[in-house]
Amino acid sequence: MSSLYTRSKEYTRSRKAQSDSPPSSPSPIAKTLRHERLSRLEAATNPTTSDSSYSDRASGRSSAYSRRENRLAALSSRAEEESNRDYKKLYESALSENQKLKSKLQEAQLELADIKAKLEKAAQKQEKTSDRSSMLEMEKRILTELKSDNQRLKDENGALIRVISKLSK
Repeated sequence: MSSLYTRSKEYTRSRKAQSDSPPSSPSPIAKTLRHERLSRLEAATNPTTSDSSYSDRASGRSSAYSRRENRLAALSSRAEEESNRDYKKLYESALSENQKLKSKLQEAQLELADIKAKLEKAAQKQEKTSDRSSMLEMEKRILTELKSDNQRLKDENGALIRVISKLSK
């Protein structure tokens, strides 16, 4: 498919400008060109060719090839200039995008550091809370033990007071 495309592209002709068109009255050059076309047409239909018509065709081909090479060279030079401009534009756009991404990365790193600090504080606070809760549980146990000891001592004190009162009678 691509070979067909390139082939058809090779055979396309460019449109002639008004200045390239022949004048309205036939000039001697136009007559000779018409004569050459007719002779080429006749030579193509006749199996016998003369040396002069063969050399005319060869020179016509070589000039057509040289014109084609000139067109291709001009196109390639234009394409080169455009590609150089394109590379410069691409480089500049990539550079600006790189700078934007660097600034976004720096902002993200600062935000990450801030979040890490907050997380550390929350972890410390949670650790303090868990330490405090275990400490409160221990104090609660000690308090219940002290209450029970206090009640026991009150009971013993009451018993001793009764014994002393009986002895003093």
